[in-house]
Amino acid sequence: MASATNNPLEPAISAEHLVRRFGKFTAVNDVSFRVEKGEIFGFLGPNGSGKTTVIKMLTGLLPLSEGSAHVEGLDVRMDSEGIRERIGYMSQNFSLYFDLTVTENLTFYGRVYGLDPARLKRRIDEIVELNGLGPYLNRLSAQLSGGWKQRLALGCAMLHEPKLLFLDEPTAGIDPVARRQLWDLLFELSGHGITFFVTTHYMDEAERCSHVAYIYYGKLIADGTPNSLRELPDVQPHGTMRIEISTPEVTRALRFARQIPGIRSATIFGQSIHALVEDHFNLDDLREQLLKNGIAVAEIRPLAPSLEDVFVELTNKQQALLETSSA
Repeated sequence: MASATNNPLEPAISAEHLVRRFGKFTAVNDVSFRVEKGEIFGFLGPNGSGKTTVIKMLTGLLPLSEGSAHVEGLDVRMDSEGIRERIGYMSQNFSLYFDLTVTENLTFYGRVYGLDPARLKRRIDEIVELNGLGPYLNRLSAQLSGGWKQRLALGCAMLHEPKLLFLDEPTAGIDPVARRQLWDLLFELSGHGITFFVTTHYMDEAERCSHVAYIYYGKLIADGTPNSLRELPDVQPHGTMRIEISTPEVTRALRFARQIPGIRSATIFGQSIHALVEDHFNLDDLREQLLKNGIAVAEIRPLAPSLEDVFVELTNKQQALLETSSA
């Protein structure tokens, strides 16, 4: 078994040209990225794009077809067992035992990780305090709400004190308040030096990450900080600007706006429209045109692109490339 290095400058994860094939189907195609220690790394993409496959490759659950990867200083090809001893993994459907209490679940998983009785008691006490599980220790996990099930699942994945945690859509199916509380907990843990690799579909969660990558049907099409991705030329082409049109009639306004020369694209965001327009576009004229067509306008203002704008633009470009190549 290879030994891990303790170089503080070494990344938590280094992946180079990862490829994973299932027969003739390529699920992951030439994917490279780095995750620095202490980061919250957000890994985004549509369903079926390869997010979970990448996690399984990095954790040694799936062999690499091509490429290389190091996790916590260990080579994925050479020491997958050593990697699993150093990481925590919380899958989309974490295997809590619903007929066991919170305490019994924590005890069971601690024994699976091979913790001695003294260390196990210390770690359970620490996790109960950190994750706020105290009021629920004697409750069956089946009786917990979705948010508290996720806190318990996270606690089970943390028992052996890993410095790197893989969380595969940890907030799927839980309410907005529980989502925010879980993210507050992730920030607190990150402050203690734990690195997180998180897959998510929620753009507000992507905005919270220190580093974001976007995979689209097996290929990585964006990688960087949220601010650096907003500045990509594909997101805001030269000679354009983004605007927000606030209106109570977003559906009518969108249909009308898409017909106006100078508006390159427009999408509904809640009670407003985000549009990419040519930079000589006259906002006062737009307001007048909307009003003349009976569409009330609360405000029209310049807007910095959101991460959702980023991923919409990059996805549209990738789709166009795929259509061109298959034509």
